[in-house]
Amino acid sequence: MYLDIDFNSDEAIYMQLSNQIILEIAMARLQEGDSLPSVRQMADLIGINMHTVNKAYTVLRQDGFVTIDRRRGAIISIDADKRRALEEMRENLAVILARGLCRNISREEVHELVDAVFDDYEKK
Repeated sequence: MYLDIDFNSDEAIYMQLSNQIILEIAMARLQEGDSLPSVRQMADLIGINMHTVNKAYTVLRQDGFVTIDRRRGAIISIDADKRRALEEMRENLAVILARGLCRNISREEVHELVDAVFDDYEKK
């Protein structure tokens, strides 16, 4: 598992960690049923506080990407609720597209960008 945490970023470390894990799932480097390192192991691996890892795992659980098992820890468990996922994506995308429109990014440029991102996932 490759995690790219930027300690100088304005984005909270727990969000960076949860986003990196989601990217690992999207690129099929983490799969349904895989266990994540324990909170302590992940904290030691990255060099961050255990509470930060716990918060990232909680966000992943709330978003339907992991389940927490007392014996196995955090397990990749992708939420099958497609309708909810699409609505969440729509909400996030609305803001991202509005920002792009304010900067004169065209529909064609957005489509090219989305296609490029999908292509990246399909290559992995």
